[in-house]
Amino acid sequence: MDQMRCVFGIDVSRSSLNVAVVDNQNLVLEDKMALDLIGLTKLKELLDHYRDPEVIFEATGVYSRRLEHFLRQNEYHYVCLNPLAARIKMASFRPFKTDRNDARELAMVQAINPARFTYQEDRVYQNLRDLHRFYQNVTTDVARNKNRLHKLLQLTFPEIERVLSTTSGQLYWTLVNQYPHPGLVKASSHEMIVQVITKAKTGPINATSLAEKLISLAQTAYPAVDVDSLRLEETRYLATELMKKTELKAKLIGQMVELAQSLPEFRAIMSIPGIAETTAVGIIAEFGDIRRFKSSNAMNSYVGIGFNHYESGQYVQRDTISKRGNAIARKILYKTVLNCVSVAHYRPNHLADFYNERKRRSPQPQTKKIAIATMHRLIRTIHHLVKNDQLYDYQIAKRIH
Repeated sequence: MDQMRCVFGIDVSRSSLNVAVVDNQNLVLEDKMALDLIGLTKLKELLDHYRDPEVIFEATGVYSRRLEHFLRQNEYHYVCLNPLAARIKMASFRPFKTDRNDARELAMVQAINPARFTYQEDRVYQNLRDLHRFYQNVTTDVARNKNRLHKLLQLTFPEIERVLSTTSGQLYWTLVNQYPHPGLVKASSHEMIVQVITKAKTGPINATSLAEKLISLAQTAYPAVDVDSLRLEETRYLATELMKKTELKAKLIGQMVELAQSLPEFRAIMSIPGIAETTAVGIIAEFGDIRRFKSSNAMNSYVGIGFNHYESGQYVQRDTISKRGNAIARKILYKTVLNCVSVAHYRPNHLADFYNERKRRSPQPQTKKIAIATMHRLIRTIHHLVKNDQLYDYQIAKRIH
């Protein structure tokens, strides 16, 4: 005789929980409670009333994180479904959607066709993921502020972008902050400009010649605003923000590396040619505990690079990747493949061999498609190294991949 099971289906919204309790496939209770300490205390009393209760809910971004944290803290078994999986599982139920119905349907789905409980990773993986998402947000802010600064400089002092070989870095932003207008350069002495550069430079830069170049560019500049324009204040603000955010990025990378170094997979992933610390922590942060994936195909699905295939009669659609997965991880893997190819001349690897061979054989090489095919091999390599606690070996990789 099947063991009786009690399932709590929970629909999570921004500030409330709709709860449906199914005991032995019979709906026995429905309730609504706040998503706060009072509501979760009430939920705990309900859960503790039953023996070995199971909880199922749909991931709703930051809102469901509070519920998941509560369940983990109290050591309850739970299933966290991604929205696509939830939609597929509940497709055969009633055609109209409400929060109350969703809770009831989730409970019945789990009672009739139980899904595996969500794998509970070590907390270090969640901390890494949170830091990495913070890092991604800061990186986006830096890119946005660079674009805004470039547009502003076209009004205030476009020639300053030619002072250095790059329009990035602490020295460049210090110069922009100090001299956002050619009039400010003309009003400063050569010695004062040299002093500013000397204080800000981080490498073997000739401060005197750089000051002379800046003064020369200021002499020929014709800005669209006057030296007392309020646009200069915005230019200084953006330059200062870029300096702060660049420092913050470096700090976040340091924190992530410090966390990741305690994990055995960090060393294994770092051993792959073309993968440095920032990439390695990004892969671990976005995939989490790689050992939970039964196969590299499961990792492919997680990241969304499995191919969709469609044919009907004489029509065959070109295969495309599903993109139903972790977009950040997909972007990291794509860049990693290109890095592996670029370092191959001094750090040979089977990924670059595969990529270059595909390119040679293709009459019209499509870099993106070949890179995606190489991503499959990269995932297989990462999965193998982590699962077997091995370091990358080119000769072995050529044989087994």
